Amino acid sequence: MATDPTDWELIEGVRARDRAAMAALYDRYARSVYSVALAVVRDPRGAEDVVQDAFLTIWRRPDTYQPDRGAFGPWILRVARNRAIDLVRRRAHERHEPDDELLGFAERLVDPDPSPDEQIWSRAVAVRVRAALGDLTDVQREVIELAYFGGLTQSEMAARLDIPLGTVKTRVRTALRRLAQILEDAEVWTDLP
Repeated sequence: MATDPTDWELIEGVRARDRAAMAALYDRYARSVYSVALAVVRDPRGAEDVVQDAFLTIWRRPDTYQPDRGAFGPWILRVARNRAIDLVRRRAHERHEPDDELLGFAERLVDPDPSPDEQIWSRAVAVRVRAALGDLTDVQREVIELAYFGGLTQSEMAARLDIPLGTVKTRVRTALRRLAQILEDAEVWTDLP
């Protein structure tokens, strides 16, 4: 059975100008990069621009990633976060409006270089949350996945699902309450490593 190439092997492929390696790297990280960018810029087109810019940087200058400074995943998320913050600042400057509140949020959003303890804790929480998602109804899980993993607004969800906006809002609210109850009942926050 063939194993997937490591990030380092893919980066080496990109350095050798291998388009397939670049495509594999993109497939592996584009969704995460898009999610970080969307959370910062709050605009799907802007987030797409950030993703393109981040991966174009890797393609044009693969040596900007230095493996001795950490894993590729956190590095590319940090690149995306920084590019997204730059985009927010540039837009605010173009409008001549300070956007300090949004920038403050963006800077607190993702720790691009978490400690090993934080990584373990985050993975444990992710496992518990995924299990809790499995306990939701299909309708509840669908809106949570569209919102949090797909990055859709409630209006976009209503259009995609072809249902009224009020119904989407009710489903999201109900799903979040149910998810919180499941996690509270499982005491997800108290028995983590």
